[in-house]
Amino acid sequence: VRQKLAQMLSRLTKIAEEFNVAVYITNQVIADPGGGMFITDPKKPAGGHVLAHAATIRLMLRKGKGEQRVCKIFDAPNLPEGEAVFQITTGGLMDVKD
Repeated sequence: VRQKLAQMLSRLTKIAEEFNVAVYITNQVIADPGGGMFITDPKKPAGGHVLAHAATIRLMLRKGKGEQRVCKIFDAPNLPEGEAVFQITTGGLMDVKD
């Protein structure tokens, strides 16, 4: 399975380079029981190292309070870890009002 995943990701990388387009990959998160007892909801991206090395920037989206959503920079070569809170409305993405 890992070999097939690596082949598919390699094809996507070639397409991105050849046509100068961004490739957006989504995947699920899975429970990480070894994530530590001080983490309230330990999760990690599925796909392991194969998927991690294929992506330049990795973001993790999750539900926040109420209608809020949180986007966390999980891994990026030129950006520090950080989070942005937003809402999805009929008018599009909106900043959360304090």
